[in-house]
Amino acid sequence: MSARGRLYLVPVALGGEDALAVLSNAALRVLPGLRHFIVENPKTARQFLKAAGYPHPLSETDMQTLSEHTTAAQLPQLLKPLLEGRDCGLLSEAGCPAVADPGAALVRLAHGQGIRVVPLAGPSSLLLALMASGMNGQRFAFHGYLPVDREDRRKKLLELERQSAQQDATQIFIEAPYRNQTLLQTILETFDAATLLCLATDITLASETIATQTIAIWKKAVPDINRRPTVFLLYRSEV
Repeated sequence: MSARGRLYLVPVALGGEDALAVLSNAALRVLPGLRHFIVENPKTARQFLKAAGYPHPLSETDMQTLSEHTTAAQLPQLLKPLLEGRDCGLLSEAGCPAVADPGAALVRLAHGQGIRVVPLAGPSSLLLALMASGMNGQRFAFHGYLPVDREDRRKKLLELERQSAQQDATQIFIEAPYRNQTLLQTILETFDAATLLCLATDITLASETIATQTIAIWKKAVPDINRRPTVFLLYRSEV
């Protein structure tokens, strides 16, 4: 069997252009050696590489797209450079690849092909939010996006609140930024007044705000998080 390339999972900035501030030394050493990338969004990937001091002409860099629209049948073609022995970098739209990101399917396929997967350290909005929330960091669950339908969403929120109390676990979820305010309003209408809610908004940006309060307190001054990337965390002590 010929030597396989390595698939590097390269974290990118959560926002802004300060790539050097968030990249680890390991990532900075790896990037110049990569000429093939699999990215969620080519435009933002090019912006990130430029901000990170990538030394090669971007016009001569091979960049394939892996997004939510990529089908399972298209994934094997993305692994072709790796199977030919060339290293590749996997870049998400923001944060860590393969976490709340379509890259997970490619990573799983890479393992099946005997390709070494190398995760590099970098910012994860989910872990940064959990660290700053003051909630249970030993037992937690990430649920991704909640249902869009209002009644289904309300039922899911009640289920998560019960799970938090029964399992003593922090529940984490996200929403498309333009629907944040609607989700927040449903949360305030649904949860018990004593349930804790953390809103971690614009993490790592100059406008970052992270606060944990009871639902009762949040109702007194509802923040405007419309179109601002936010991680929602809830914690309900068993009564």
